[in-house]
Amino acid sequence: MSTIQKIDRRDFVKLFGLASGGIILGCSVAADSKDFIPSEHATGFHPNLFIHLQKNGNIILIASRSEMGQGIRTSLASAIAEELEADWQYISVEQAIGHEKYGNQNTDGSRSVRTRLEPMRKMGATAKMMLITVAAKKWNIATSACKAANHFVINTITNEQIFFGDLAADAAKLPIPKEKNIQLKKVKDFKFIGKTLKSIDLKDFTHGTATYGIDVRIPNMKFAAIARSPVTFGSVKSFTKNNAEKVAGVEAIFEMPRLIPPTGKFFGMLGGVAVIANNTWAAFQGKIALDIEWNKGANENFDSEEFKKILTKRVQKTGKLVPGVLGNVNTAFDTAAKTIEATYHVPFLAHTPMEVPNATAWFQEDKIEVWAPVQDPQTARSELAHFFEIPIEKITVNVTFLGGGFGRKSKSDFVVEAVAISKKINAPVQVVWTREDDIQNSFYHATSAQYLKGSIDGQGKVTGWLQRVGFPSIVSSFKPLSEYGSGFELNQGFTNNPYAIKNFRLENVKAEANLRIGWMRSVVHIHSAFGINSFVDELAFAAQKDPVQFHLELLGKDRILKGKSKFPFNSKRFKNVLTTTADMANWGAELPKNHGLGIAIHYSFYSYIATVVEVSVLDRKVKIENIWTTIDCGLALNKDNITNQLEGAAIFGMSLAMFGKISTKDGAVEQNNFFDYQMTRMKDTPNIHINIVDAMHEPPTGVGEPGVPVIAPAICNAIFNATGERVRSLPLSDLGMV
Repeated sequence: MSTIQKIDRRDFVKLFGLASGGIILGCSVAADSKDFIPSEHATGFHPNLFIHLQKNGNIILIASRSEMGQGIRTSLASAIAEELEADWQYISVEQAIGHEKYGNQNTDGSRSVRTRLEPMRKMGATAKMMLITVAAKKWNIATSACKAANHFVINTITNEQIFFGDLAADAAKLPIPKEKNIQLKKVKDFKFIGKTLKSIDLKDFTHGTATYGIDVRIPNMKFAAIARSPVTFGSVKSFTKNNAEKVAGVEAIFEMPRLIPPTGKFFGMLGGVAVIANNTWAAFQGKIALDIEWNKGANENFDSEEFKKILTKRVQKTGKLVPGVLGNVNTAFDTAAKTIEATYHVPFLAHTPMEVPNATAWFQEDKIEVWAPVQDPQTARSELAHFFEIPIEKITVNVTFLGGGFGRKSKSDFVVEAVAISKKINAPVQVVWTREDDIQNSFYHATSAQYLKGSIDGQGKVTGWLQRVGFPSIVSSFKPLSEYGSGFELNQGFTNNPYAIKNFRLENVKAEANLRIGWMRSVVHIHSAFGINSFVDELAFAAQKDPVQFHLELLGKDRILKGKSKFPFNSKRFKNVLTTTADMANWGAELPKNHGLGIAIHYSFYSYIATVVEVSVLDRKVKIENIWTTIDCGLALNKDNITNQLEGAAIFGMSLAMFGKISTKDGAVEQNNFFDYQMTRMKDTPNIHINIVDAMHEPPTGVGEPGVPVIAPAICNAIFNATGERVRSLPLSDLGMV
């Protein structure tokens, strides 16, 4: 549901500091269940989406979601332009500050388009109706004799036309049309939606004029770096600052205590020793010169390799039953022609966005202002109110562009740090993490172990499926002693397994968290897709069947599973992306020696995706030659943007499969920088082929994350087809295969 209302120009100026005049529309959107739902208050209407049509014809969209390369500003602007029949050159975007009036601003879960598209279209259509009404009155004709096109209202009788800007002032005086009278365009008439649009911010991106968090400068600001404990939740025992004070530009050095969040909320900050300087480099060098002795705390002896062994033993024994059991797997195993068992591992992973965490803050007696690349400005704002006891209405979080986020920048610990230092030194300050800080003090994607056992009958059909999983839960970052996967995590590829298997059982085992655990692009789907797709490939080989045909058999008869979701699962759509991708890759054709194809499919964020990877392997060194991906994400809002995101997901997934591993020894993360936590380099980038299914009559679904989980299993399955060697533990670099 959504409600559209005009916004008073004085309120608009107060909210955004933008010149008023013309039509100002606000829309209240109730998206998914965890979204804040605005309502009528004594102080008036609280919308969470805004557009402003000015007298000069310019149209400003107030974007409530963060832009971190996923193209959301462009996508939502195109929805406005589509229904308004606007000229693209008049469209611009202003970024919203963090505020509850916008609803849930947390930019994650690949849900911005699916929750915002229809309301944005309705606002564009509403503005168009108001403009047409004014024009019809001027010409003394019926509104049905008018149409809008390319920023003009046209008299279809005389072909006269009036510019939008010349109608804006009078249109602003009209009442809002009733929602039932708002008519949206038909798919066949789209000129922006479903087409290829370049980023509305492209000029700023390519000319270096876009402001990222790290670009922020305000008068009299200082610069800070923080030395944090190498062991998670360790603390300062003692430190010597003499050498650090000798670094030119260093102005102050002091200890910062850890700020521990209340149970179930926020992220706090790790604490450590802060070095304040008049430039970033001096702060970094001062930090290096510190001599610190640490109390390493409870996680001092955490060894990730030992933990991997412990998890492996646990998943190979009976675990905690997860709801959703079908039939009896033991009977299926006992009567099977064959049973297959395998255990799969994914290590801890880090986000490593190209722009490291950073924040600029100014604590001024009774108010706080922050400039930062955050995915969740509202949580940051609430967290600052909690820790610094400042009324939330006196806290402003200005959202800059994000140089990548992937979930790391939805945690606001780096923002809390900046405010704490600003308060201490009574001056504005910018805190910048080094790459080493980022890799060694993150909220990590959880390591996992999966044990799978399956049975096959005499005809090569799967009769039983047992899957047992263990991974430190994200909930552990909010609630101590959360040692089992939560329901929302298990629903990411485990409990919503798409295959039609009569005997099915899922179990979860205990997994303690000795590092800070957080969500990362695709979250638990990374584990799920790797284990399931790898195992299906093993089952297909055991059944002596082609993997593509085997997946189709497992998906069963065409069926639609509605459940409680607004996006019912449709197995026919899933089969389509599978067969389409196989055709794109010329599946089944003869390949050169030492080459192999591997396939993986996955359903996540309500989108259907399939990927085929071609590898070549020489002396056990793997080269990715080609990646073919098909996505069915419903209504494809901006095909250029979708292609970009899937290409990025392919590179992201490659990096995880080939190199991605965070390991610990004596409690400390062993990796430091990109030399030992590598990314895929340009020279190693394969040919990437993207296909977007034409499903324009379906509602839009996720795009930013679904492309990641399929990459690793497709690579590993391709390696098997090239060499006969199974890869069950990531990354490939651990196996000497890169």
